[in-house]
Amino acid sequence: MKFLIVAAKTGGHVFPAVSVARELIKNNHEIVFLGTGSKIEKDAYKNVSSKTYELSMVGFRGGNAIKKCMAISQVFLNIFKVLQIIYKEKIDGMFGFGGFITVPAGIGCWLKRKPVFLHEQNAILGSANKLLSKISKLNFLGFPIAGISKSVLSGNPIRESFIANLENSNFSNKEDSIRIYITGGSQGAEYFNKQIPSIFEDFPFNIKIKHQCGQNNLSQVKDMYLSHSIEAEVAEFYENPAEQMLWSNFVISRGGALSLSEITSLNRGAIIIPLPTSIDNHQFYNARHIEKMKMGIIHQQTQSLENLKQILSNIIKNETYVSWKENANKTNINSTTIIVNQVEEYFKINEAI
Repeated sequence: MKFLIVAAKTGGHVFPAVSVARELIKNNHEIVFLGTGSKIEKDAYKNVSSKTYELSMVGFRGGNAIKKCMAISQVFLNIFKVLQIIYKEKIDGMFGFGGFITVPAGIGCWLKRKPVFLHEQNAILGSANKLLSKISKLNFLGFPIAGISKSVLSGNPIRESFIANLENSNFSNKEDSIRIYITGGSQGAEYFNKQIPSIFEDFPFNIKIKHQCGQNNLSQVKDMYLSHSIEAEVAEFYENPAEQMLWSNFVISRGGALSLSEITSLNRGAIIIPLPTSIDNHQFYNARHIEKMKMGIIHQQTQSLENLKQILSNIIKNETYVSWKENANKTNINSTTIIVNQVEEYFKINEAI
């Protein structure tokens, strides 16, 4: 069979899409990627055997009236483009990983009576998935969400580099120092870069820090640490973030679904600082789920840096990071296999009818 894989712009959508695509190819299926042509898509898809198509799309949520009108007009235009792709490539079904680009793709597949399968990474259903869930055959969930019909709690597909490192996830730090990996995501985060270095000034514990700061922020963040007399390794981007997580005793992270899934799958916990402007506050709900699993503690940006410093001190003093390792989250390890197996089973059942 041949599947249309629809994901765009963010690692939270693109990386799970690649994981599922690789599993489909391993099971002798063909895939076609549909995205917007962003750099993160091109980098992620370049080593996957597939064709790639691009649509021009602007997001609907958070835009002004002009952008919203443009987004709606693009949906109708792109439905016809998707119909052409379905016909040309002889598509049998579609996987959508969220984001506005999935709307014209899902409608196009529905019009051609091609089954739609969705994956929601977050602990709250996104707008596109909320709309398309009514016509999808299976809704795969990264976190438990009540009231979603035809749903399967699959967890979030994590990258191969993380699965390859699972055997090392029980690594015990024999040094006296506490190792902390700080990451605001692949693009970095202004709050992390400008505020977090200061909390380590006069810190009463022996710590080692690795800080992923994002592009064009390297000198600024290095200077921040130096101004507070703190030694830290700072990098714009780590090619293999799994290695940095395994190096650490715990992580300071945003509340992105994939980041939290990868951190906790490697037996690491986190201080989670949700992005306050995330749509529908989904990062907070992701973080709250991890906190309920006893694998993290939430700090909101509206709270004081003194509060963050106190959280950090308590984690180290009480060795909370040790219990975090014992509460390892294994939900996501088999996520890709669960998704592909469920879809293959769907086709077997419907072919038999």
